[in-house]
Amino acid sequence: MGVVAVIVFLLLHLAPGDPAALIAGDFATAEDIARIGKQLGLDRPLHIQFVAWVGQILRGDLGTSIFSHLPVTRLIHQRVEPTVVLSVTTLVIAVVLAVPIGVLAAWRARSWVDRLVMALAVCGLSIPVFVLGYLLIYLFAIQLGWLPVQGYVSLTEGVWPCLRSILLPSLALGSIYMALIARITRASLLEVLEEDYVRTAHAKGLSALTVVVGHALRNASIPIVTIIGVGLTLLIGGVVITESVFAIPGIGRLTVDAILRRDYPIIQAVILLSSGVYVLVNLVIDLVYTVLDPRIRY
Repeated sequence: MGVVAVIVFLLLHLAPGDPAALIAGDFATAEDIARIGKQLGLDRPLHIQFVAWVGQILRGDLGTSIFSHLPVTRLIHQRVEPTVVLSVTTLVIAVVLAVPIGVLAAWRARSWVDRLVMALAVCGLSIPVFVLGYLLIYLFAIQLGWLPVQGYVSLTEGVWPCLRSILLPSLALGSIYMALIARITRASLLEVLEEDYVRTAHAKGLSALTVVVGHALRNASIPIVTIIGVGLTLLIGGVVITESVFAIPGIGRLTVDAILRRDYPIIQAVILLSSGVYVLVNLVIDLVYTVLDPRIRY
């Protein structure tokens, strides 16, 4: 996290652009810009700014937005629900659909089913999220009128209205995720199906479904769980694009607005929190390994 903090701070402060100039406006003089920069503390040396920022973080203070003058913690708290709901819904849809599809492709390896699944997986990996998002909006929202075009309905207004507003974004965001999980599930399961104990299970007269799901899938689960964790990076990056396409007021939209305004405190806080979540998720997945495979001990 310390390395992430240093890199984020340097990238933001060394990149072209001046928040003071954006705040001052197009007709501001050099003196106006300098005065605003001094008020924001941007005139101080970088190492002093960095030490001051780290001190704030250690005290649990993520800083104050340069433009709205509101605490960054408050701004993130206001935007966190849509992003969490979108991410969790995407994760559930992707795992629930992709794992059975990958199992089916491995079970029917080299058949038309397998080729169809792999073709869909290639399409899922190839089509950008924003392109798929606009296609889904055109088909299901504009042409069929089944789902809303944009926006987000809070959970406080009901579970179904919330899920209805988040379904299209979740499908668009989960396309790459589903394709990745399906391909890894197929590859991992195909390798396990060649093992001797699988042939022994077939020889004992067990049904193909029992062998694949009850025996082979458990032993093939570690690569699948790993790619589910690694795939969270796709969610973290894809949320920014998806929330912009579907006008969802979440962390992604907050980040985009902060980047356009060069609102350093918000950008730094969001990236640090995202990095922390990613590290925590990977730690949890490492611990899950011991449940899936008792031979692994830490």
